[in-house]
Amino acid sequence: MPSNETRAPRSASRVPAPLRAGGARFNDWIENLSDTGFAYFVLLPVLLVFGVLAAWPVVFTLETSLFADSFSQFRGEFVGLQNYVELLTGQRDALLIRPFLDLSKPFQSILPVTMIYTVVTVVLVTALGLIQALILNKAFRGRSIVRVAVLLPWAVPIVVQGMIFYLLFIPDAGLGTQIFNDLGLIGTRPLNNSAPAMGVVALSAIWKRSAFVALIVLSGLQSIDQRLYDVGDVAGASRWEQFRLITLPQVMPLLLVAMLLSSIGSMRVYGQIDAISNCSTVPSLTCAVVGTFNGSLYGTASALAAITAALIGLVSMLYLVKFSRSNAGGL
Repeated sequence: MPSNETRAPRSASRVPAPLRAGGARFNDWIENLSDTGFAYFVLLPVLLVFGVLAAWPVVFTLETSLFADSFSQFRGEFVGLQNYVELLTGQRDALLIRPFLDLSKPFQSILPVTMIYTVVTVVLVTALGLIQALILNKAFRGRSIVRVAVLLPWAVPIVVQGMIFYLLFIPDAGLGTQIFNDLGLIGTRPLNNSAPAMGVVALSAIWKRSAFVALIVLSGLQSIDQRLYDVGDVAGASRWEQFRLITLPQVMPLLLVAMLLSSIGSMRVYGQIDAISNCSTVPSLTCAVVGTFNGSLYGTASALAAITAALIGLVSMLYLVKFSRSNAGGL
């Protein structure tokens, strides 16, 4: 005979009661989380992976920087901050490719070269990328082809980019060498002298990174409400006033992101230098890290890496503060 009893679903009947109770408590715990708490819970796997892959190497590098160099073992004796002090005071210059901090020779000193290179490239990359984005945002015939052509440099690998500029400025025979030599800007061997070699490396970075900045800024330009410009036209605002009061504030957050990424790339420059010239001619911080590490000077290399990371972190904080103010409505 058919039974009138109501049967529980078979899948549920097979789940042990303690597990069902535990699942219910877990669901209640999730439901009671605040929005911030739930966000951290979702990000927990990512944070764990980040801690293993990123945080641990940072801690290991900082720890190694507190030990002396040793050729017989990975770490020598514990010396605290001595590696940092001797780097900043010039006592380790004999171990480096160039002096670390010699303001009397800024183009032959590691820290000044890195800072000068970073400032020059970031300013010019940002300006050129912004100009390119403004041009590409206009409607003209063949715009799609021009956009692809402008963005192509960003896709070129660093080694290929370096070889292009090496051949352009090869001593005596390069096309770029001949043109700039005729203008009286450089000699016939620009890649063998610090200042012109750094200029060539900076030129290659500007050529490559300005395309990336243009792409980022272009996405911001296309999201600006056209009615803002219509209001500006009615108010009698000039093109410059519209750019300063409408365009620039709208794209400033994206522009700051592009500048931050460009700054980080410039402060870590190594590939272009190695492909175009050499680390002795253009001594950057990363060149110094690689050189000391290859020489088994692990304490010095770790201290240099920590100084590089600290400078990048400081610059990043400045950009983030500016970014927060820009989002709040101020420039």
